[in-house]
Amino acid sequence: MKRLGPLATLLAGLLLGLFVLSLNATTGEKTASTSGYRSPDTKASPKPSATSASPSPTKSPTKPPPVPVPDADYAGRTDDDSASVAVTTEDGRAVAYYCDGRAKEAWLKGDVEDDGSMKLTGRNGAELNGTLKEGKRISGTVTVGGARQAFTADRTKEPALYRATTTVNGTETDGGWIVQGDGTQVGILNRAGTPSPAPRIDPGTGAVTIDGRQLTARPVTP
Repeated sequence: MKRLGPLATLLAGLLLGLFVLSLNATTGEKTASTSGYRSPDTKASPKPSATSASPSPTKSPTKPPPVPVPDADYAGRTDDDSASVAVTTEDGRAVAYYCDGRAKEAWLKGDVEDDGSMKLTGRNGAELNGTLKEGKRISGTVTVGGARQAFTADRTKEPALYRATTTVNGTETDGGWIVQGDGTQVGILNRAGTPSPAPRIDPGTGAVTIDGRQLTARPVTP
């Protein structure tokens, strides 16, 4: 068998080298793609938690505190203009006087609620149901002697309700007066259970003369 010449040997070596290069190209590792590459030092931003993103609970609105009932006097008349009504409030209590200036009268008292409503009671079933509005006016109904009447009483600057109880010439005497905001007044003098129109009083001093004797009628408070 003849040996291959130098040229054939060189050609065989070239073919072997090409074969090896081709084999490496088809079976070697692929270069990593830059698409979607993340640096090992780069971290994904954390997603906000559901609890941190939830809104704060809404607080229910608070109710304003009730306005205190003022200590004041109120005077007015029934809607049919047949009688006068006066109310004095103090420290959540009230006293009222109903008077027709001739023979019919009633004293009433009771509590005043925070909303200005009141239910006052007196003798023989007398009753007053009223509501104080904005501290300026009391309106409602008053029942005396079985008759129910609507009334309105406006706030007055001066005392509206006066009373004098004493013994005159051996007779128990009880007088009640209502002084309206315009200065007019009405009252009943009760002598031993017998009513009659009362004489005028001086609202500034409360002075009043009964059967020749000078007495002092004083503002009434609950």
